[in-house]
Amino acid sequence: MSRDLRPPVDILHYEIVQEQASALGRMGRTLEEALARLREFDTAHAATGTPASMQPARRKLVLEAGQALWMFVVQREASGLRDSRHIMRTYNVPGEVQLCMGLIPASAKPASR
Repeated sequence: MSRDLRPPVDILHYEIVQEQASALGRMGRTLEEALARLREFDTAHAATGTPASMQPARRKLVLEAGQALWMFVVQREASGLRDSRHIMRTYNVPGEVQLCMGLIPASAKPASR
């Protein structure tokens, strides 16, 4: 068994970078999945338009995508990647999802006292 001769701080830094990369990957996939669900919904209702009864379901998908986008942007910024425009282009994020970024859904807010 070989002994790792790197300083402990280098080993720790390596593990931190690995975890950052893993977290970015997970959050990127979560964003992709949320955007795919929204696009599938829109495609299913493209010919007839979204009926009023389905608007709340669509709004929920937009908010979920906005939350996933927010989490991904925050994680990227915490990792030193500051240009969120790159995400918007690469993932083709709709404007309405960008506008929901960081909003807390009403169901997640604590009740008023």
